[in-house]
Amino acid sequence: MWADQLTALKTLHRSLKKLLRQLVPWHAATVQDDNKHIGVEDLQFLVDAVSEEVENKEKNSQVPSLQTLYAIVSHFQKLFDVNSLKGVYPRMNEVYTKLGEMTNAMRNLHDLLELDGSAPPSVLVNTVGKLCSTLHENVTWQVEQLLGTQDIQSIINKLEEYDDFCPAFQGLIEDLLCVLGK
Repeated sequence: MWADQLTALKTLHRSLKKLLRQLVPWHAATVQDDNKHIGVEDLQFLVDAVSEEVENKEKNSQVPSLQTLYAIVSHFQKLFDVNSLKGVYPRMNEVYTKLGEMTNAMRNLHDLLELDGSAPPSVLVNTVGKLCSTLHENVTWQVEQLLGTQDIQSIINKLEEYDDFCPAFQGLIEDLLCVLGK
């Protein structure tokens, strides 16, 4: 009779743990798996934990419902092209890593360009665009000075003359022609 009661106590403990995992998965980490020394106190703890969480759920609407959690995961899957539930965590980690990299890159660019850290990304993009434009104008001016001409057409004519004269510089001249828009 006592042996049957102890076996039933262990079975009840397992059932309560299973119920706790299903109803309150975030609370399941506190449940011990030591089935050798199960007492009434352990069972009472599990019942109290489930009761407390059910009461808190009724009082506190901040805990999302299962349907809300499902909708959030489904939305994440659509946003980030995740086909299966197993792919959600790896993609979350990937998104988190990329976000960290982008944040660091933005912070570094703000520092390099001596922008205020609170400047929005559009200011950063505009500043980089202006810098690239200035750099492009400077390169064009340097090419004009190097070749000794002031207009693009005469540069193209000189490059074509050099192209005929020096086939060894074929790749360089093609690159220069490409840069100059021909």
